[in-house]
Amino acid sequence: MIQIDHVTFSYGEETEHTGGVRDIELQIKRGEFAVLCGESGCGKTTITRLINGLIPHYYEGKMSGGVWVNGAEVSKQPLYDTAKIVGSVFQNPRSQFFNVDTTSEITFGCENLGQPAETIRARLERTVCDFRLEKLMDRNIFHLSGGEKQKVACAGVSIMEPEVLVLDEPSSNLDAASISDLRKTLAFWKSQGKTIIVSEHRLYYLRGLADRFIYMKGGKITREYTAEEFNGLSEQARTEIGLRTFALEQLQPPQTPQCTGTELELKQFRFAYPHGSSILHIQDCTIPAGRIVGIIGNNGAGKSTFSRCFCGLEKRCGEVIWNGRRYRSKDRLNTCYMVMQEVNHQLFTETVLDEVLISMEEPDTKQAEEILTRLDLLLFRDRHPMSLSGGQKQRVAIASAIASKRSILFFDEPTSGLDPAGAVLFRKIIEEERQKGTTVFLTTHNMLDADLLCDRVAFITNGNIVALDTPQNLKEKNSNHRIVVSYLYQGKRKEQTIEAPELKAGIPFAYDEIISIHSQEPTLEDVFIQYTGRGLS
Repeated sequence: MIQIDHVTFSYGEETEHTGGVRDIELQIKRGEFAVLCGESGCGKTTITRLINGLIPHYYEGKMSGGVWVNGAEVSKQPLYDTAKIVGSVFQNPRSQFFNVDTTSEITFGCENLGQPAETIRARLERTVCDFRLEKLMDRNIFHLSGGEKQKVACAGVSIMEPEVLVLDEPSSNLDAASISDLRKTLAFWKSQGKTIIVSEHRLYYLRGLADRFIYMKGGKITREYTAEEFNGLSEQARTEIGLRTFALEQLQPPQTPQCTGTELELKQFRFAYPHGSSILHIQDCTIPAGRIVGIIGNNGAGKSTFSRCFCGLEKRCGEVIWNGRRYRSKDRLNTCYMVMQEVNHQLFTETVLDEVLISMEEPDTKQAEEILTRLDLLLFRDRHPMSLSGGQKQRVAIASAIASKRSILFFDEPTSGLDPAGAVLFRKIIEEERQKGTTVFLTTHNMLDADLLCDRVAFITNGNIVALDTPQNLKEKNSNHRIVVSYLYQGKRKEQTIEAPELKAGIPFAYDEIISIHSQEPTLEDVFIQYTGRGLS
């Protein structure tokens, strides 16, 4: 796919031995994810410019050797032809913007290549969906955050559907949350089979994505590592050659041990989307930690918004106090893991095994295979996740959540796509997580799951928690007890269920003989009707 054949390049009036690169020989296969790493000035950025054609078409200097991309020699074809094959994301996305509004910026590349309007509209719609950019459309670019600008830059490249993507230190100006978004974008491209080259100093967020690490020093490639070999290097060994940490946990505050605190205190959980009315307005609430908590409510009640806010996916939405520490939105991103109902949005890699490994802080194949075995997925370890059935994909997402070892797990309708055997496996897995002290939130319409699994159930309506207790206590407090009456009428045995208050005025139907009267155990849906006035939708 990419071949660099004994290339030497120096900038401007410099000699070939100062600056640039020297005698670079490199091949990158189609669909490979390669990382260029090394100290500042080692030549990483120069390699990216050789691939995307900025050298020699934009940056002047002295060059020998040749660069081929997809069989075409870069130096001998116009830059706009290379741009059809190679998409670039620069260190500062503002340096590649040509428009003021986001929508025009994303479509600019396609328009510049003269693509038909219908094609551009279709690609825009698909790109907005793939990158979840609905909230960023038609916005002023200069009003966006750094992470949002990076998303727009990536979308503007992706819409052109290049086969090769080159990124030069894309994380350098991003905060932790935006780096997490960038990783998801790279994983999405990798899942599409794109050839990806990233020049980086920050390496931790590329763990589990990159296939090869190319180490440069003094303008030369001095060592190449497979992902497994690079993983096997000690932190000291990486430090000695001038590389940053590869262990994410060393960049984050130490995780608070699980189960040392018994309660999660929610403070000022209020949220409204821009130009919209308030969706969530929970003043203060205490939820037990280390338990399974069911979240129940009608569609539009605020369940998903509550989950997104708790996980830190929505900014500026209250605090969680746990073990004496205040967890703001950014902090919660590193503490929670959420499995969405539509799991296609969070499957990124090319194999089921890689999907589990990518969620681990320290990739461990043996442990990943054990988790896959527990969810009856080991036979599919080498299958592409998108080739699986809906229930199998759901189990893959659940396996990734378990492998993440996050302190708090959120599952949105986790059994909706599972067959009975899959549902049993899920319930067993969740019980095991509770035994470990993990806090599990279960958003569900399945009352059986809520009754069988949950230690606590929270009813949400109109963006507020209207009830929070154990399933049994909620049912015992329910005033709408039903009474089952068995009786004979006109020689036939019949049975009717009536509300308890109706008995105060006597049996409200005709009968010849009462056989039995017994109380019916209220269900959680009965309790929900009591609080909301209507059944679950």
